[in-house]
Amino acid sequence: MVQCSVIFGGSGFIGTHLTRRLVAEGQRVVSIDIKPPRERLNGVDYITGDVRDLSQLNVSGKVDRIYNLAAIHTTPGHPTHEYYETNVLGATEITAWARRNNISEIVFTSSISVYGPSEEAKSESTKPTPESAYGWSKFLAERIQKNWMDEDGSRKLVICRPAVIFGHGEGGNFTRMAKLLKKGFFIYPGRKDTVKACFYVGDLLEAIEYAARNNQRFTLLNGCYPDRYTMEQIVDTFRQHHFPKAKTYLVPKFIVYTAAQLLRPFSALGLGIHPDRVMKLVRSTDIIPSWLTEQKQQKESALINALNQWGKESQGRFD
Repeated sequence: MVQCSVIFGGSGFIGTHLTRRLVAEGQRVVSIDIKPPRERLNGVDYITGDVRDLSQLNVSGKVDRIYNLAAIHTTPGHPTHEYYETNVLGATEITAWARRNNISEIVFTSSISVYGPSEEAKSESTKPTPESAYGWSKFLAERIQKNWMDEDGSRKLVICRPAVIFGHGEGGNFTRMAKLLKKGFFIYPGRKDTVKACFYVGDLLEAIEYAARNNQRFTLLNGCYPDRYTMEQIVDTFRQHHFPKAKTYLVPKFIVYTAAQLLRPFSALGLGIHPDRVMKLVRSTDIIPSWLTEQKQQKESALINALNQWGKESQGRFD
């Protein structure tokens, strides 16, 4: 049984939920992040640290498992070099720290961005073809940690490629969707049938913990539901169970494309407006969780329960 876990990126959205879960299981948890924690739990050692340089990091006692959640992930939104500095150099530093401290287990949250953008369905057997700096940085970080595992037959590695993860504290696309529906409307950008692979944060952590407990030295899994929900299905589920009065509208695709081109000059000004972000709204992320399905750990028709749980945790705010 794992007794002590070190979480790099413990102050983030997923890291906060993971810390809470491990503490509830009775583990000793060390949370390391360059940012302050969103909450402080009794018994957790909170350390301010930068994954780009772990040469001075000391953790007392035996560490059983590392969770590498630290990342620059908002894309677009950062200079190209920042993705590589944090995600690639971070993986290099974390594996070096694991070697120095004889730690034999790493769990790494990668990204479905390693598959690259396309409308085709993708499983774990799909060849990665990243295009963005973020996607490339995650792909290279995977390779670094896989090489670390291959060095020693006693080492164990779990790589999870999460899709869109939602839940209390997410602050991303699902939160923005909920805010609009709460105001009484939602606007589909160009199409309703865009497939958006997604996973509730609690279900993601269950999947990761299951993978970490199995006897395989190496596990690669996609973190998402098997239902391949479309935007319309996600919005309709929200409306039926939480926002029944909300109306929906469709903006024609040519308007979305035109807006993306018109916004391109502003992207260079650092105003937070980027055409690539606009285009992401009309591109599918059609991901299949084949490993979870093979293990009979897939969660079918789970979206209703996930949204209900999120509503309960956030007291109906969906923040």
